[in-house]
Amino acid sequence: QVQLVESGGGLVQAGGSLRLSCAASPSIFINFMGWYRQAPGKQRELVAIINWGGSANYGDSVKGRFTISRVIANNTVYLQMDSLKPDDTTVYYCKLNNWAQDYWGQGTQVTVSS
Repeated sequence: QVQLVESGGGLVQAGGSLRLSCAASPSIFINFMGWYRQAPGKQRELVAIINWGGSANYGDSVKGRFTISRVIANNTVYLQMDSLKPDDTTVYYCKLNNWAQDYWGQGTQVTVSS
C-alpha cells in the first residue's frame, strides 16, 4: 500500500512563503506527483503537478508564485509557495499517479492571514 506523508503546512502572513513536501513510500514507479487543494464547499482544484520526467503544470491562480519540484531518489515532491495570499488558505492534498491508480495524502492545512 502506497503511503504519502505530507509536511510543511502552517500559518503565514500574506506575502510570505511556505514549502510543502510529500514523500511516497514504499519506492514505486511514478508517473506524476503533485498538489491539489480544496476549500469548503468547492471542488478540488489543481495547484501543480510534475511528471517524473520533470514537466510541470500549474493552476492559473498560482502561476508565477508557486514552484513544484521533485527528487526522484527520494520519491518526494516539493511545493514552494511564495507571495501567498489569503485566498490560498485551504487544505492542500498530495497526489501520486503510478499509471495504475491515484493515491492521495491526508492533507495539510495552509492558512494565510491578511
